[in-house]
Amino acid sequence: MPLTLARLGWRLLAPDLRGYGATPGGGEKVTLEIFARDLIALLDHLGVDQAVVAGLSMGGQIAMEICRLAPARVKGLVLAATFPQAETARGKEQRIAAAERLLKEGMAGYAAETLPKMLATRSIQSAPQTAEHVHRMMRETSAAGAAAALRGRAERPDYSGVLERFERPALIVVGDEDSFTTRQDADRMRTLLRDSQLLWLTGVGHMPNLEQPEQFNTALAGFLSRFDQVTKIVAGCSRRSFSA
Repeated sequence: MPLTLARLGWRLLAPDLRGYGATPGGGEKVTLEIFARDLIALLDHLGVDQAVVAGLSMGGQIAMEICRLAPARVKGLVLAATFPQAETARGKEQRIAAAERLLKEGMAGYAAETLPKMLATRSIQSAPQTAEHVHRMMRETSAAGAAAALRGRAERPDYSGVLERFERPALIVVGDEDSFTTRQDADRMRTLLRDSQLLWLTGVGHMPNLEQPEQFNTALAGFLSRFDQVTKIVAGCSRRSFSA
């Protein structure tokens, strides 16, 4: 992906989120607003006024939060394998319980159980190297960082109104075997975002960029071609991060 964007003349910003990768954690709970403000501060630090903001899964919800906090900074939006709904009461309980489990047991068992939900069955079978990459990414994530993000996502608000007010171009990418994002979710985002296009991928789970990289990259390149040559920056909302 970085090489593809570079050939198109785009600058890619792919920071580790707070508590993930090489970035230190931020306490017992990190909300989507905290993640979003971190990334807005990064844009400020780099002198970037506007960017196309892209996010997958939790990263997509962070992207929506950036749209809520600073819509003028978002030149375009890419939402992959995500959805705008607020967390349910049952979902809140499950996230809090999962956070406690990670702190007690670590990431290994959770990662092994979650891998089949992250990738389609055929992806695991046909691309074992991709499956191992995703599994390793989960295993190596800080348990404290993942737990803090789970607690924060338990308080996730509804972003439907944010998407409805967003007036710039948007790309939605969802796989038909995604365990977390449904076709109904995808169609709803397509309806809410007035200037949007939907890429619906068959035989793909929760990681469309890894499971079908050629289709994903082609769609992204086509989407980015809509923008002028003045400021060509893509800001990703997560790197080496995991929080299903």
